[in-house]
Amino acid sequence: MRTLPAGLSARLAEGATTLCRCWKITPRAGSGRAFTDHDRVLSFGGDDYLPAGGFETSADTATATLSAGGAEVEGVLSTEGIDAADLAAGRWDGASVEVWLVDWSEPDLRERLRTGTVGEVTRADGAFRAELRGPAQALEEERGRRFARDCDADLGDGRCGIDLEDGDYRGVATVDSADGRTLVVSGLGAFDDGWFAGGRAKVTSGAADGFASEIRRHAVDGPGVTIELWRPPPAAIAPGDTVVVTAGCDKRFATCVAKFDNAVNFRGFPHIPGDGFALAYLPDGSGENDGGAIV
Repeated sequence: MRTLPAGLSARLAEGATTLCRCWKITPRAGSGRAFTDHDRVLSFGGDDYLPAGGFETSADTATATLSAGGAEVEGVLSTEGIDAADLAAGRWDGASVEVWLVDWSEPDLRERLRTGTVGEVTRADGAFRAELRGPAQALEEERGRRFARDCDADLGDGRCGIDLEDGDYRGVATVDSADGRTLVVSGLGAFDDGWFAGGRAKVTSGAADGFASEIRRHAVDGPGVTIELWRPPPAAIAPGDTVVVTAGCDKRFATCVAKFDNAVNFRGFPHIPGDGFALAYLPDGSGENDGGAIV
């Protein structure tokens, strides 16, 4: 059970309160933003909390168990420091959040209601809605290694060992035409169909400069090359823009050997028996279940 400061408890007990909520959102890279649903700037803890009309949070969900809990925060995209392009580019994904209950007449009377991180973010009709995940969310994330057929390393990381700067696995393309997530490009003619499927594309010029997305499809269509992205760019990609693409990996042992010649670093267990082997049995009369040695 939460114990509130005596002064704040007294304000809550009054018939007319002078309370508001404040939010501080700090992205994983860059400076944070602080907002309040009060009508003037509030300052405490070294931060200035700016008035933000239409910025509000839902009721918190919490339990006495280790379940994640959470809440949602909503606001209009005109809120200072938060715009549609940043949300679409994922710059606020995983940002840390603090929610405070504050007496606006005396900001020293305050209580931090919750901390968490920004989860899924959706946009519609000029507004955004962000899921706030509690600290217990970390308990639901996978830790350690899984005993599975497929590789559990990320392509290019220290466990994988592949150098994605190598020209065999990296290409620089120039956009010839674009329609949302689908790009027709030149400069990738030396690569086989599907080579970059499952890989990553990063725009390095133009209005969408810095935007990155996984590649859904890479197809060699006659003289042209088509790159289809999983996510739409926050700004239009135009002819002449450049895109850096890196190869994809489907985590299978056969791909590791044939595409990357990297079997020595494969981080899966491709030879473990499958369900069919584990549940198989010898039929009667086979003569192979007499109790003798298998080998």
